[in-house]
Amino acid sequence: MRVIAISGSPRKGGNTEIACQTALQPIQDAGIDTEFVSLAGKEIGPCIACGRCAQGQGCLAHKDDFDPIYQQVKNADGLILASPVYFGCATGPICNVMHRLGYASRRSDNFLARKAGGAIAVARRAGHNATFAQLSMFFAINDMIQVGSTYWNVALACQPGEINQDTEAIQTLTHFGENLAWLLTKIHS
Repeated sequence: MRVIAISGSPRKGGNTEIACQTALQPIQDAGIDTEFVSLAGKEIGPCIACGRCAQGQGCLAHKDDFDPIYQQVKNADGLILASPVYFGCATGPICNVMHRLGYASRRSDNFLARKAGGAIAVARRAGHNATFAQLSMFFAINDMIQVGSTYWNVALACQPGEINQDTEAIQTLTHFGENLAWLLTKIHS
């Protein structure tokens, strides 16, 4: 089993990455392989709805950094999508990843169907709910199993490392990871 966490933050080592790593830790502790993917510094073009992904080879529209992500997600059992909040919504790169993954899945073999996972949103002050909902809708429309926690997977943080002061967020993200590990273990037993 493998779980991929993708951070849509343009910053490496920031709060969104810490949020992902916090959720991944209990999954690793359960003996499940994990992989963290940062979109920082990667070029991810938008979906142009060309339909070339219907060939089952991923998105062929751009020569960018998407294909390795496509392969990782296609071969994973679980997926975590995380984004900082930018003006009340998820970042462009994570949206581009979602659009291209979703379109490629729908146009070929529905490889996202029945994968388990969930969303994480990190904000300085507000916009969590809109961003969390935006990311969560990706799971629902792609026939995925969305895992919950004791609260929404949101955190308050601005400066690097500040997420660690939001103890409720750390507890929520840890429990989310535990729930995802539990579910994947049940599904694959």
